[in-house]
Amino acid sequence: MAEPARGPNDSGDDEALPPVRPTPVSIDSVTELADDARRYRHDEAGKRPPLRIRSLRAYWTTFRVIGSYLWLRFRARFQSDAWVEHRLRAVHLRNARRIERTIIELQGLFIKVGQLISIMTNFLPEEFRKELEGLQDAVPPRPFADIEARLREEHGRPPKETFTQFEQRPIASASIGQVHLARLTDGTKVAVKVQYPDIEEVVRRDLNTLRRIFKIIGWFVPYQGLEELYREIRSIVMEELDYRAEAENAARIAANFPGRTDVAFPTVVDELTTHRVLVTHFEAGCKITDRAAVKKLGLDRGQLARQVVEIYCQQIFTDGVYHADPHPGNLLVRPPVREGDPPTIVFLDFGAVAEIPGHVRAGIVELIQGALQRDTRRIVNAMKQMGFVARGANEQMFEQVIEYFHERFQENISLDSLNLKDIKFDPQKGLESVADLRRMDISIRELSANFHVPKEIIVLERTLLLLMGLCTELDPTLNPMTVIRPYLERFVLGDEGDWSQLLVETSKDLVMSVTALPADIRKFMRAAHAGELQLKFKNIEAPVQLMYRLGHQFIFAGVGIAGAALAVILEGRDEDARAEWGWWTARVAGVLLVWSWWSSRNLLRKR
Repeated sequence: MAEPARGPNDSGDDEALPPVRPTPVSIDSVTELADDARRYRHDEAGKRPPLRIRSLRAYWTTFRVIGSYLWLRFRARFQSDAWVEHRLRAVHLRNARRIERTIIELQGLFIKVGQLISIMTNFLPEEFRKELEGLQDAVPPRPFADIEARLREEHGRPPKETFTQFEQRPIASASIGQVHLARLTDGTKVAVKVQYPDIEEVVRRDLNTLRRIFKIIGWFVPYQGLEELYREIRSIVMEELDYRAEAENAARIAANFPGRTDVAFPTVVDELTTHRVLVTHFEAGCKITDRAAVKKLGLDRGQLARQVVEIYCQQIFTDGVYHADPHPGNLLVRPPVREGDPPTIVFLDFGAVAEIPGHVRAGIVELIQGALQRDTRRIVNAMKQMGFVARGANEQMFEQVIEYFHERFQENISLDSLNLKDIKFDPQKGLESVADLRRMDISIRELSANFHVPKEIIVLERTLLLLMGLCTELDPTLNPMTVIRPYLERFVLGDEGDWSQLLVETSKDLVMSVTALPADIRKFMRAAHAGELQLKFKNIEAPVQLMYRLGHQFIFAGVGIAGAALAVILEGRDEDARAEWGWWTARVAGVLLVWSWWSSRNLLRKR
């Protein structure tokens, strides 16, 4: 796939950005922030804190949230499960309110991050969802003078010379710009999306802050992909700063739905659109999640959910290019064009549009076929093809992890009977998975070092999470597989394909595994033929490490005794200065001996 369009000032490298002096993070600066934050009050609509305060405020909130969970984790060791569960809900609620206040105060890029959090209704505690769901409409508008200055800068003339009418009050305000209604000289009603004058500097500062926040999180979370994740987020954000790219994205997706009345896209006015101003024909409609308005129009929310899923199935499986930001503010709905037709769903905001490249599409097909045939090797090959395997990865460990999670997925998930309301994130399941990884002698750090999530998959996953949250709100009883299945069949098998042939191949594999040659023996033979057969001694590492530690303890004990003996001898000769060195040697050796002994106790427990 071609990478998403970039902004005019984005070359893909951090060094290409205009230099931004980094804000140092230290105990003194955080303490200073606490005083500054108490003095600062966000009283004026549309007014953001000074840039220095913004960064420190974000750091301070990050430390407080992480610290609250660490403190709870410490206290949980001495409390009952009921107490921990009650306190965890209270900590969730307090942190959700804390994050919401910070996001609304800081605005800018943080609003964009908060919008993603607020829509993930099935992947966060209920306390977070309730507190953050208002963020979609929480961005205060900027003064019209700022908008007028930007329009004059981009068009080279005041707005009154371009438009016969221009509403000073915006109809929508977002994290990087706001939308005003206007009329062209020919009477056409248009929506004018204008980027805030200082937003590029704010975004650069916020990205700088976000990068440091990721580093802070990395101190507590053993995940090695945070830097790569930051780069992907940065690429997406910089893309959304280019309104010309957004105009091209809108035209490209609209071209894939010719003659359709169930979906609509705004028409771009090219001659008035620049990198920082986007002018489109106005599209009327109500917000798709507005229950009262949808009910007043007599529309079925379940039908709307199925319709949204169907439109996205075409974009993802058929066209290979899709709208990557389906939060409720970007989807409107209006009555059918003709009686008997489905309602019209209007897509807005094409700042985030992504493609699925050929190698990823081929890998997804291979992945699905491998999953149906329960062929772990085929699944691993598919994930390699898509770019999931990091350079220098331990392929044996990679295959072991894939096989484990594939079996867990098959045991716990039935797609045919899956409703959106049944999809919940269970932290206990996550803890069980971590425990299983430990039993396989695989740490979270090793896992993150061997797995790399490609950029295309990150964007697709984010889109699917947003889409799932939206459709769950519309119709939690929807079984998405009833809509997805026809598209999935064509995607995996092609227009001429037939599931029966794939099922026959799967049946052959199952029969072979039951009556002829067990899968484990086939895997053994396959490894032998490939020259990959290895002999392993289970649980040999712990005894070896224990012997290694015992050797260290003998050395430390010997050095300590020798140091103490030397000190006593030197003191007897009145050489106190040199004797002090002997005592210090004995002390250091003693500390190392205690540390080694304590480590050995942990190894004995593991055995």
